[in-house]
Amino acid sequence: MNEDRLPNEKSGLRTRLLAERRELAAEERAAAADALAGHAGELAVAGATVAAYVSMGAEPGTRPLLDALLARGVRVLLPVLLPDNDLDWTEYAGPDALTPAGRGLLEPVGPRLGPQAVTEASVVLLPGLAVDRSGLRLGRGGGSYDRVLARLARAGVRPVLAVLLYEHELLERVPAEPHDRPVDLAVLPSGVRRLG
Repeated sequence: MNEDRLPNEKSGLRTRLLAERRELAAEERAAAADALAGHAGELAVAGATVAAYVSMGAEPGTRPLLDALLARGVRVLLPVLLPDNDLDWTEYAGPDALTPAGRGLLEPVGPRLGPQAVTEASVVLLPGLAVDRSGLRLGRGGGSYDRVLARLARAGVRPVLAVLLYEHELLERVPAEPHDRPVDLAVLPSGVRRLG
């Protein structure tokens, strides 16, 4: 693929997918969030560590899933956005331990564990706008999670990488760049799909 076209192709796809998310009714979003929470048992067992995130806007809702993981005895790490767009991590202690932060985010309150804490996770849940059947993920373009993936690779750890999506966001092909790393699972309201 012509490298000059790639950023435009990614940008166009991001614009379309974000518009489709905004068009979903609140009831559809809530039902999807509840369905995603129903897959907690397929993602982790008691005692495991999952690096997750708090959804925002029209993203597939994570709040019920976070609470379902916590109820199963899973240690849940949530990100804290640093000024350079890297991510620090804090342990999730429940919905009352979240506080508003910049850019419309909710972040966990509690001791910061450092950017390396993500290397302790057996599962890392990644935000994304789409993923294809080979496992290539289209993120929002901020680069925070590309740093997380690079950090995991440098540490020599290989947690299960999963992207939470709506049904229509599992695509045949996502435009990719050489630094893009494939993920293992698409977690959809209808079920968990192995990719690759």
